[in-house]
Amino acid sequence: MEIIARRCLIFGIFFIATTLFLFAQGTTVYDFLLNDVGARAAALGGTFVSSTDDPNLIFYNPAGLASLSTSRFSAGFFKHLLDINAGYVSYGTEIPHLGFVGAGVNYINYGDFQRTGEEGEDLGTFGAGELAVSVGYAGELQHGLTYGLNAKYIYSSIAEVHSSAVALDLGTQYVVVPNRFILGASVLNLGTQLNPYVTTREDLPLDVTIGASVYPEHLPAAIMVNFHKLNQSQDNFAQHFTPFSVGVEFTASPNVQLRFGYNNEQHQDMEIDSSAGLAGFSLGLGILTGSYNIDYAFTSYGKIGGVHRISVAL
Repeated sequence: MEIIARRCLIFGIFFIATTLFLFAQGTTVYDFLLNDVGARAAALGGTFVSSTDDPNLIFYNPAGLASLSTSRFSAGFFKHLLDINAGYVSYGTEIPHLGFVGAGVNYINYGDFQRTGEEGEDLGTFGAGELAVSVGYAGELQHGLTYGLNAKYIYSSIAEVHSSAVALDLGTQYVVVPNRFILGASVLNLGTQLNPYVTTREDLPLDVTIGASVYPEHLPAAIMVNFHKLNQSQDNFAQHFTPFSVGVEFTASPNVQLRFGYNNEQHQDMEIDSSAGLAGFSLGLGILTGSYNIDYAFTSYGKIGGVHRISVAL
């Protein structure tokens, strides 16, 4: 018990200190970095910081790479609202006597836009898109307590104009009770612009997240809770915990997983114009085989519509 208490104390001090240090932000750029990546995570409402054995953890918590049971590759694509398309690839593996390494590419294409002149004349079309490339490492501090670090390059373009940035992701996971209780926390997008769109540099979308996964003893499921954007300034202390998400992953059989999620921030954003409905709710399905996994997710945006995602992992 003393060892568990000491590790929980280390875990808590690190992220409380980080949250206080990075407390407030103004307007941010590259907000695509806050989108869910991968169908499994999306089906869980983005509740993924304490998940395990998935190469897509490089996008949520690099410390999770240390939980990989074998080398894993994953790729996915989803068609967003309007003509927006996005996708990713990720890979993670263990290097003996060194640790776990991973890499990931996350992109979004906003489609084509009409270009007009000062008098409304048609000047053709232009495109816009954004891209992030991450390279990560994870290792073990003590038995059950892991850490991770990503280096990230970000590129964004609108027509002939472009912008770029570099950032770090930090993370930790602690297995409090093996196969029963896992804590996870991450600090994502800690960096700066190399060259802005205009003369003034803008903040990156920093996100401090902390969460837990619970595996009930007599239930074939994982129950996950995450608190996101703890670094953002709020009117009072309690509001720091309103951007939360909850996910449940139910193992229906050795080859089938059912997933459900709820993201409170997404739901509240849609309530502004009374179009919330089922916004923020998500569901999905995982088909598991010996050599590959196929994951599907549907995320509701209320009356606006919904988004379908498909991922394949090897």
